[in-house]
Amino acid sequence: MRIALSTGGGDAPGLNAVIRAAVLASLDRGWEVYGIRKGYAGLLGDDEVVPLTRDSVRGIGHLGGTILRATNRGNPFHYHRTRPDGTVEEVDRSGELIANARARGIDAIISIGGDGSLAIAQQLCDQGMRIVGVPKTIDNDVAGTISTFGFDTAVSTAIEAIDKLHTTAESHDRVIVMEVMGRSAGFIALHCGLAGSADVILIPEIPFDIERVCEKVRARDRAGRYFSIIVTAEGAFPAGGAASRIGASLPGEMPRLGGVASSIAREIQERTGKETRSLVLGHLQRGGMPTGYDRLLAARFGGAAVRAVADERWGHMVALQSPHIVTVPIREVLRHPKRVDPASDVVMTARATGISFGD
Repeated sequence: MRIALSTGGGDAPGLNAVIRAAVLASLDRGWEVYGIRKGYAGLLGDDEVVPLTRDSVRGIGHLGGTILRATNRGNPFHYHRTRPDGTVEEVDRSGELIANARARGIDAIISIGGDGSLAIAQQLCDQGMRIVGVPKTIDNDVAGTISTFGFDTAVSTAIEAIDKLHTTAESHDRVIVMEVMGRSAGFIALHCGLAGSADVILIPEIPFDIERVCEKVRARDRAGRYFSIIVTAEGAFPAGGAASRIGASLPGEMPRLGGVASSIAREIQERTGKETRSLVLGHLQRGGMPTGYDRLLAARFGGAAVRAVADERWGHMVALQSPHIVTVPIREVLRHPKRVDPASDVVMTARATGISFGD
């Protein structure tokens, strides 16, 4: 058996732990393992396909990033290629990718990625490629699994930031609005906001009314608490409005979201007269060493992916359905995107402890 690993989409803490576990578990079965560099670019001649050995993965389990590198611009079905005149064209190179994989004797691919990478994996599987998926996203928005690796690390990073913001906000009687990742799902904002004792949490699943947010700030002032911490997901938006966008995206890419924290801060200062600052955690949430929980989950996913290959569970994704690691069809995973349930116990607990969702 000769398998290849691919890491696509945005990076997440724990990718190297998955790679390490999958490589070692494969070698233990006597298989050959290769790494496709930069998503699928290595199989399309735009990067390399490299052998992975015990030496290749020694000492990487605790490291952030991915030794194979990643890209969110390498969809083989919509591949961007530059013409001689400098313009960019979009081409379908999926057939070329599958032919190159077969020419190299690759029997199966373990695709490590979020919903975008999993959608590509399903399409390749439909064309005859043997693929097993591993869910990866700091947003925790992949259905079928209780958690994705990288999520716990991102939440821990955000909580540490909130802890530090509390002291400076209280010292100056300020309102501080912190923006975290989460374009369509507010899991990071919700979990770090509740754990970090934020006063307001704004998520895409619950459109907000800015006046309700301001009323929470005023209520804290009346109670003698002259500072407030607001956590917002980048995809949060006001009722009847739309998410804030920043910059321009390349053809075929989803719009880049962001800037909601600064607009909310501006509105709060104008409406309440309180000094209000904003900051964006951005890619800090993707970087650094994974937490112990993410390292363990990533290792379990890597080992389970190899077992799924051995069991020929093509078109399936490994998933945590506590306490077990199982496999679920990728097609089922993609059917219903995972979002925060406004009636979940986490949301209810946040409300019961006095946190406002601006609704």
